[in-house]
Amino acid sequence: MHSPTIERRGIMLVLSSPSGAGKTTLARRLLACESGIEMSVSVTTRKPRPGEEEGKDYYFVSESEFRRMRDAGELLEWARVFDNYYGTPRLPVERALAAGRDVLFDVDWQGAQQLNEKVSQDLVRVFILPPSGEVLEQRLKSRREEPEVIKRRMAEAAAEISHWAEYDYVIINSDLETSVAGLRAILAAERLRRERLLGLSEFVREMQKSL
Repeated sequence: MHSPTIERRGIMLVLSSPSGAGKTTLARRLLACESGIEMSVSVTTRKPRPGEEEGKDYYFVSESEFRRMRDAGELLEWARVFDNYYGTPRLPVERALAAGRDVLFDVDWQGAQQLNEKVSQDLVRVFILPPSGEVLEQRLKSRREEPEVIKRRMAEAAAEISHWAEYDYVIINSDLETSVAGLRAILAAERLRRERLLGLSEFVREMQKSL
């Protein structure tokens, strides 16, 4: 039996977590096993690192161009990290959503708040928690970070975790496969939300005529 095609507006899927909770691994796994979703590409004022590609890893711009984009409302969110600026260009995201493609974001709670202020209707926020503070500390130690760096990251984790209740979903990442399955279930459910199915009203009207 032929399945009807109904146009859908895309989703902005935000993942946030403290460093070491496994967010990057989850994002990579989701991109590898789900079609129709792409990673948001940020604009930055920092210099490209070896192997990084323009438009794939980042859009590299001057500080004056970044400020122009920010002041013109061309960024959905932005932040200064140490001596560099990072932000999300509005136009590529809007084009993807209008075409029914989903966009994955790796941002902290401040970025998530900025996105929520501007595009809350398209936003789905997921917070990734470690199974415990002890596990988080062990994961950071396994990276062979300096003790002072680990101490700072643990303090940052406490501040980040305090914003968990601002998110729509929470995944406790104790088992990678279970967490990936949970993330895919969230994506599947949000794709079926009535307000995102643009042709649904017309589809139902046509069905009613045939009854």
